[in-house]
Amino acid sequence: MRKPAMAMKTALFVFLLYVLHCAVCRDVTLPTGPLYRVAGFPLSLPCVVSGYEGPRTQDFEWFLYRDDSGGRQMGVVSTRDKGFPYAPFQARVRNGEVRVERDSGEAVRLVIQRLRAEDQGNYECYTPSTDTVYQGNYSNMVTVKVIPDTLQISYSRALTGQPVPEGAMLTLTCSGSIRSQQLTHLSITFGKRGGGDSSGSGAGGEVSTVREIISIDKMLGIVPGHSYKKRYDDGEITLEKRNGEGGQGVYVMRMKAVRPDDSGSYFCEASQWILDPDRSWQKIAQRMLDIGNLTVQQLAESLSITSSPRGEVTLQVGSPLILTCEVLGLPSEVNSGLLVQWMKRGSVRSDAVVAGGVEVEVARMSTDGIVSWGDDLSRANGGSMEKVAEGKYSLKLFSARPVDTGVYRCVVSVYAGRSNPGSSTPATLTQKSEGVIVNLKTKDVAVSAVAQLPRGPLLKRGNTITLICNATVKTTGPAQVQVQWLRWPIPEPVIRGSVSDGAPPDPPVVETPRLIAALMHDGVVNIHSNGSEVSVDRLSAISYRLRVHQAAIEDQGMYACHAEVWGQDPHGGWYYTGVKAESNALNVYLYARAGDLLLIPLVVGVSSALFVGIIIIATVTCCFMNRLAKQRARK
Repeated sequence: MRKPAMAMKTALFVFLLYVLHCAVCRDVTLPTGPLYRVAGFPLSLPCVVSGYEGPRTQDFEWFLYRDDSGGRQMGVVSTRDKGFPYAPFQARVRNGEVRVERDSGEAVRLVIQRLRAEDQGNYECYTPSTDTVYQGNYSNMVTVKVIPDTLQISYSRALTGQPVPEGAMLTLTCSGSIRSQQLTHLSITFGKRGGGDSSGSGAGGEVSTVREIISIDKMLGIVPGHSYKKRYDDGEITLEKRNGEGGQGVYVMRMKAVRPDDSGSYFCEASQWILDPDRSWQKIAQRMLDIGNLTVQQLAESLSITSSPRGEVTLQVGSPLILTCEVLGLPSEVNSGLLVQWMKRGSVRSDAVVAGGVEVEVARMSTDGIVSWGDDLSRANGGSMEKVAEGKYSLKLFSARPVDTGVYRCVVSVYAGRSNPGSSTPATLTQKSEGVIVNLKTKDVAVSAVAQLPRGPLLKRGNTITLICNATVKTTGPAQVQVQWLRWPIPEPVIRGSVSDGAPPDPPVVETPRLIAALMHDGVVNIHSNGSEVSVDRLSAISYRLRVHQAAIEDQGMYACHAEVWGQDPHGGWYYTGVKAESNALNVYLYARAGDLLLIPLVVGVSSALFVGIIIIATVTCCFMNRLAKQRARK
């Protein structure tokens, strides 16, 4: 029973030694065949050796067994022997058309730059031995089939190089086809050379680059180039396939709005692909066709914005104000969206425009023709903005007011090639017109305001404070006064340091006045006080009264009135003339009431009486006790 067991152990040991020994045997690996490649295009055969001994850099020899050679071996190229190639390959090896490219010490490639029909056959990769023991696989073979070139490519219209306006649509059409007995796929790529970086601002950059714009790959998927992905996602670049005559595929690429950096030389590239036995896709043929040069003319070179009337305009208050904006230099063949805005900068003064200030939007017309008004929404009913002709826009204010005085500019944002841009789409170009100065002649207006505190008894807490504001207006035509009453605390000087050091006292701290009430020009009263009851009325044509009922301590302070003059335009509308006056300030102090004044002597009197009574009682008691003590002593 022991001998069979020993025999089995010996056999297992020998098998393990054999497996271990074979694990380090030399092995040469080639791609799995057959490989189909196209005549006239490159062939690249990788060969890798492993499990070898000796130097890390191995030598390789390539042989060809042609289909018509009857199994005879033909030397192609060697890494160690320049005289290795047979006659049919000697010239091709010398000029580099047939060569060995080394990927590493143990991996090389046989490269045939342009395959010929007679290159079809079985290729053997042989590695001369550097091992101490000759074991393993020293060569391997793969079958290469050379198929005819049937890849065709053409275009329908070439680019002429004539300048194309910025924003114009670019359409390129390329046709391609393959007629092969093998199952191969076709891919089409549109690309561009030159023009600098796709994100740059100019055309014709000095750095010549080749960029893929968009492709239909071998699996019929659309793949945008890296620099064009955002434009593809935004729908600005499209590619579609159509069926053409004779089985050809027609591929149409469109750029909806070309940019200056789209300038350059355009090409179309067709590639033939095949699926090798190892399930990898290989490009076996490729053909490129130049379509022509594109030059994009920048919009900034032709666009101009003008506004009319030019210079300065002076109008009477109430007259209509009409401003016109004209956009010139837009290419007629480009359908562009326009955002037109009227902006105003300046402030009103009684006699002229005061320059400066913040520029505000008066009105705008969006690319889809919708008009919206700026800060002063009330003008929506008193004006209009219209497109009167192609590229011509008008702003009308039916009845101009002094507040409309200022410097007006027309601002136009052009979305070249995009008639309805999205809200996040940046404008291609934005330009402003020259400023139009608008002055309004107002009536000569003068106003004065005087605040009065009517004579009477001293004001006490709980009384009614009455203040009179007399506002006198000198002007022609109808006018109304708008009166505001304001109050702020009486400033109290803060003494800094002692009197002896000679330091002057700090100036009084003046607080911001608080609006108490207002009588508007249309007779509406607005009360802004949150404390005491307040009323405002008009006593006469020039006299206005403020009353604070049941006045509390917080109602005392400095009071003043502000008068603003409003005029009436020929259409009956009221407008602020910009003329105002501030009255003198009145000090209002509230004294204590009579009942409050009697409280102090009452408290003092009661306290004094109690104090005197206690003293008298204490004195009487003390005397009585002394006399009683004396009487007891006598007994």
